[in-house]
Amino acid sequence: MKILIVEDEKALLQSIANYLEKDGNVCETASTYEDALYKIDLYEYDLLVLDINLITGSGLDILKLLKKNKKETATIIISANNSLDDKLKGLDLGADDYLTKPFHLAELNSRIKAVLRRGKFGGTEQLEFNEISIDTRSRTAYIKDDAMALTRKEYDLLLFFITNKGRVLSKEIIAEHLWGDHSDMVDNYDFIYVHINNLRKKLTDAGAKYIKTAYGSGYKFMED
Repeated sequence: MKILIVEDEKALLQSIANYLEKDGNVCETASTYEDALYKIDLYEYDLLVLDINLITGSGLDILKLLKKNKKETATIIISANNSLDDKLKGLDLGADDYLTKPFHLAELNSRIKAVLRRGKFGGTEQLEFNEISIDTRSRTAYIKDDAMALTRKEYDLLLFFITNKGRVLSKEIIAEHLWGDHSDMVDNYDFIYVHINNLRKKLTDAGAKYIKTAYGSGYKFMED
């Protein structure tokens, strides 16, 4: 999943990013209120890990902005403040969970997975689209019960397509989701075509038909 971590303690920020990336997530970071606002306005994220006690602004104001703009980004608040009032404010503004510092990174990771299961995955670790199924715990995709030999990026691409089925996804959005901040460094998006072409081949005729090219716009994953 694509995650934005907003935290002004830079050592903690980097520790969280490193830990979550090892579990297969694409992580972007923001150490200031202003940087967080900039990235949230520019990009789409599956989940936001948000420190509400930022030096340059309040994380609660970021939550208010997400709610105002009707963003569907799941949010987990992390805070050194254990007051019930702050927890209630955050949850009332749409946060999905609240974790008090200090915490174990493994607990944060487990809470992230639980929030995503409830949201994007409908409360389950098993996603299905006709003959295609994905086990998100083992990060394995199947065609008619036969496991597919996918690279990490091919798996992430297929999961992104299925959780956004019916939506036109531009090459820019796909690149941002799979490569995060690094997507800005490329001159063109030919590598997106290569990954999609490889995924189509591995899906075989049974599943490749679901990836439609929306000419001039991007790609759409939908029923034949």
